Amino acid sequence: MKVTKAIFPVAGLGTRFLPATKANPKEMLPVVDKPLIQYAVEEAISAGITELIFVTSSSKRAIEDHFDSNYELESTLLERGKHDLLDIVRDILPNGVSCAYIRQKSPQGLGHAVWCAKQLVMNEPVAVLLADDLIDGGKESCLKQMIAHFSNTPCSKLAVQVVEATEIHRYGVVGMDGTKHFTEINQIIEKPSADKAPSNLGVVGRYILTPRIFELLETASRGASGEIQLTDAISRLIQYEKVYAYQFQGTRYDCGSKLGYLQATVAYALKHPELADDFKAHLQIAAL
Repeated sequence: MKVTKAIFPVAGLGTRFLPATKANPKEMLPVVDKPLIQYAVEEAISAGITELIFVTSSSKRAIEDHFDSNYELESTLLERGKHDLLDIVRDILPNGVSCAYIRQKSPQGLGHAVWCAKQLVMNEPVAVLLADDLIDGGKESCLKQMIAHFSNTPCSKLAVQVVEATEIHRYGVVGMDGTKHFTEINQIIEKPSADKAPSNLGVVGRYILTPRIFELLETASRGASGEIQLTDAISRLIQYEKVYAYQFQGTRYDCGSKLGYLQATVAYALKHPELADDFKAHLQIAAL
């Protein structure tokens, strides 16, 4: 079974970035010259995804507009002979890739957001990408690495990384027998305290999920906050089929936090073909 569909849950309020996200979706915050959501979409496309499913809210129209054609802008760039910029605008979404948008009417958790896409996914495996997690996989993106393993072992997979004990309470944490970079898990716990965590491996925003996850989300109980947690459904999924943790190769930036967002901006600016040298010189001067 090939993974050709991906879900992008983008209905969150982005409260940690207020007031910047009061009128602008957090997924549209730029890292150098691209919004966060575009990096996630590019990662998915590079991994062979051809159907992009965005779970949005009424305040996220900017995301739809970003991946749509802007005839007025394209016409102006063409008239002014700015063909390089025209190519950039037209290449945001390549031919052969389609978008679908579903509204999540109210914030009800990541699990509910994934469930909202059920009718578009049908009986197929699906990738889930959280734009807050910007992952630089180097030569091969995180999702591409995971899909390569899925072709050999067609089971659900969760991207994980080592998390500091002081941060473990912010993650879903997996337990497993063994320490290989690709290992079957036997439990997953949502935001445990450090002393109750089954390991130091926290789940980050890349998943490949088999269709059974939708059945489990359908009957999932709501937590104390009234939300349906994806972690809880995955915990139940382990009872029916194998689920693997995948320690990916690459660097992940938590752009859901201000510090992580700034770290990503600096890292991507330092490798930008137009800015790298001048920006590096600026940082060296600023450090004096």
